[in-house]
Amino acid sequence: MEQSKVAVRRLSHWFGTPRSGLMVLDDVSLSLAQNEFVSVVGTSGCGKSTLLNIIAGLIDPVAGDVLVDGGPVTGPGRDRGVVFQTYTLFPWMPVRKNVEFALKKSGFTKKEKQALVAHYIETVGLKGFENAYPNQLSGGMRQRVAIARALVYNPAVLLMDEPFGALDAQTRGMMQELLLRVWEEHRITVMFITHDVDEAIFMSDRVLVMTARPGKIKQEFAVDLPRPRRYEIMTSPEFVALKHAIVETIREETLKSMALVNGGMLPGAGG
Repeated sequence: MEQSKVAVRRLSHWFGTPRSGLMVLDDVSLSLAQNEFVSVVGTSGCGKSTLLNIIAGLIDPVAGDVLVDGGPVTGPGRDRGVVFQTYTLFPWMPVRKNVEFALKKSGFTKKEKQALVAHYIETVGLKGFENAYPNQLSGGMRQRVAIARALVYNPAVLLMDEPFGALDAQTRGMMQELLLRVWEEHRITVMFITHDVDEAIFMSDRVLVMTARPGKIKQEFAVDLPRPRRYEIMTSPEFVALKHAIVETIREETLKSMALVNGGMLPGAGG
C-alpha cells in the first residue's frame, strides 16, 4: 500500500487543562495522498485552523501524531509551506525580497535564489511587480506574493487556511483558478481550509467535513468531477447534488452547536 504524504493519527488537542480547558480536536485521523488536493470544511470553531496549525508544526498536539512522508512532525519545516488568510508580508520589503526571504537559510547561491524568485513571481502572475511594496498592491496581489513565498522552497505539502477569505468574489474566483493552475503544474499535496462549500468542491479531490467542537472528521466526500475545471461546472447537476449533501452535513453540526449554546434547546423549538 502506498504511504500517505500526510498522516494524522488519533489527534486530540485542548487549550488549558484536560479537566477545565477547551477541547478543540477529539481523536482526529486522516490522510492526504501524494499530489492530492483536500479541503476541510465545518462550522465556525470546529478546530479546522487548529488542525492545520498542528500539521504545520506551529502547535504541539496534546495527543496523537502527524507524519509527513512517514516522519514525525516536531515543529515547522521546509517540507510544509503555509499560507494564511492574512497576508503576513513584510511591509518594508518589495515583492522580490518578500519571496526571497523564504530562502534565507536554504543554502542556494545568490544566482539560484534570484532564478527561483523570478520563476515563482512569474508563476503567480506578478512579473513586473518585483519592486512594488505590499501597500502598493491589491489584496489579491498580496496573497499571490504569499503563495509565491510558500512555494519558492519547493515544499512537499502546501497548507492553506482560508487564503481567499478576505477577497471580493471576483478576485476570489480568479485566485482559485490561479491556485489550480499552479497546483496542476507543480502537483504538490494541498490541504485547504475554507468556509465556502462551492470553493471546496471546485478546488478539491476530496472534501472533509468536521463535526462541531470538539472537531472530528464527520464525513468524507469524493469530488469526481473532471479536471481541469472551469466555473461552468458549478451549475452541473453533479456539482449541485454534491453541494447539497455537504451543506446538509454541515447544517446538522451547526444545529447541534446551536443547541448546546442554547442549553439544549434549538431556537423556536418547544419545551
